Amino acid sequence: MFNDKTDLLTGDNSAIILIDHQPQMLFGVQSADRQAIINNAVGLAKTAKVFHAPIILTTVAAESFSGPIHPHIQEVFPEYKPIDRTSMNSWEDENFVAAVKATGRKKLVIAALWTEVCLAFPTIAALKEGYEVYIVTDASAGTTVEAHNTSIQRMIQAGAIPVTWQSVLLEYQRDWARQETYDAVMDIALQHSGAYGAGVFYAHTMFGGHEGK
Repeated sequence: MFNDKTDLLTGDNSAIILIDHQPQMLFGVQSADRQAIINNAVGLAKTAKVFHAPIILTTVAAESFSGPIHPHIQEVFPEYKPIDRTSMNSWEDENFVAAVKATGRKKLVIAALWTEVCLAFPTIAALKEGYEVYIVTDASAGTTVEAHNTSIQRMIQAGAIPVTWQSVLLEYQRDWARQETYDAVMDIALQHSGAYGAGVFYAHTMFGGHEGK
């Protein structure tokens, strides 16, 4: 399958991957507000569910060190058992790579804790394997601002494309006339989009319905 970075993301051409949004990893985050990171990761997970994009959830040393995936993420996919690994680089875990290949998608939308390790390592490995990788910068975080920003630059230089979780949501929706997902997208925005969500709530209560961007 030919990778064309000018093809916009859709639920039909991409997979969403959330790596290691776990308590121990969250404890070490210093580059962004921890609650904001979880909020954004949950919004991204809900985006995958609404648009039927393949989802991969993964943890590292869940039982021995890092704890389970954040419950708000697990709640979106209650029946999904995250892939647990020992390797820092998800791409060195055969179960993870098999799950990626099983999606049949060449566009991978990835968020992870921490940026400098669990996002950077599999991103660079996937790029080398010919995948097109979109790194969700605001659903990922590092141990310092410098670690996060430097790692983002490293991945961009390797060919990754930076995005934000809400840009993925709106890129999937694309058209406010798309009624089959409209209400669900507005609900995600209301719950997770901060000021924009407040605007959605205002439009709904004041004018009797949601208004698109």
